[in-house]
Amino acid sequence: MRVKKNDIVKILAGRDSGKTGKILTVFPAKGKALVQGINMVKKHSRRQTNDQQQGGIMHKESPVDISNLMVVCQKCSKPARVGFTKLSDGTKVRICKKCKEIL
Repeated sequence: MRVKKNDIVKILAGRDSGKTGKILTVFPAKGKALVQGINMVKKHSRRQTNDQQQGGIMHKESPVDISNLMVVCQKCSKPARVGFTKLSDGTKVRICKKCKEIL
């Protein structure tokens, strides 16, 4: 996966295109990710009697397809493509293709 939890990403397509947010959860099997404050939907919930939870309309995030996300580099603070390289000790790391900095 080119995106991970806690990455800052920019939205490329959809009604929230151009916005940035932090990844909360990644669903690799579905190819989707949950981004904080992006793709908000209204969820109608019924009142729960045993939990004393109030019902009503709640706003929550909906998953976004990973193909519509681009990782924002911390150093150059621009959306950049993600590449992979191996360090001298043999660990595989993600790098920014623009500035060659480790993400």
